[in-house]
Amino acid sequence: MSKQIEEELEVGFRAVYRIDKILHSGSSPFQTVDIVDLAPFGRTLLIDGMIQSSQVDEFVYHESLVHPAMLLHPTGVKTVYIGGGGEGSTAREVLRHPSVTKCVMVDIDADVVSFCKMHLPENAHAFADPRLDLVIADAKGQLEAAPDGSFDLIIMDLDDPLEGGPCYQLYTKEFYATAKAKLAPDGILVTQSGQAGIKQHKSVFTPIYRTLCTVFPQVVGYTQA
Repeated sequence: MSKQIEEELEVGFRAVYRIDKILHSGSSPFQTVDIVDLAPFGRTLLIDGMIQSSQVDEFVYHESLVHPAMLLHPTGVKTVYIGGGGEGSTAREVLRHPSVTKCVMVDIDADVVSFCKMHLPENAHAFADPRLDLVIADAKGQLEAAPDGSFDLIIMDLDDPLEGGPCYQLYTKEFYATAKAKLAPDGILVTQSGQAGIKQHKSVFTPIYRTLCTVFPQVVGYTQA
């Protein structure tokens, strides 16, 4: 019998995926990390048993996260800060832009970064790009230590802000005030904000939007659809 994983999409609705191959399964100091080949989604990253991205469609999320903000900047983005993004896909999309001179990517989990480097060949060129400054550290502390006005674009590519979880403090009013100070003139912040569907938006999307509105004079919510 083939191995399977089951994911609860909402109460009363579950999806079951066949695992064709397990490339890595283990625990880091922060979370469980699995990289598997799923039918029909290809190579897939799971964190704490939850699907984070898959080879077939991860570009939809990462392109939507990166390119609207990159193209909105009036003079061209040169310096970028990525909080999280350990798999390297966000950095890959950022580094497609020739205007970028430096991209600082800060992820707390060295194991995730290492396993993704090993098993996600589509991001190999991003990790090898000399413009990428990869830092294994706390994204909050690293941004706080940066000089004010350092970045044209800050991208927060994080898990949802579950209370008590490792990312919770990266969605607060206090953190967004810090991030605002680190932006250069005309700088932009973009963050992952969960599902925006009619049934799911109240749990993550709406609270993040309202929190951002207390700090930034202009906030625009959008979806990848």
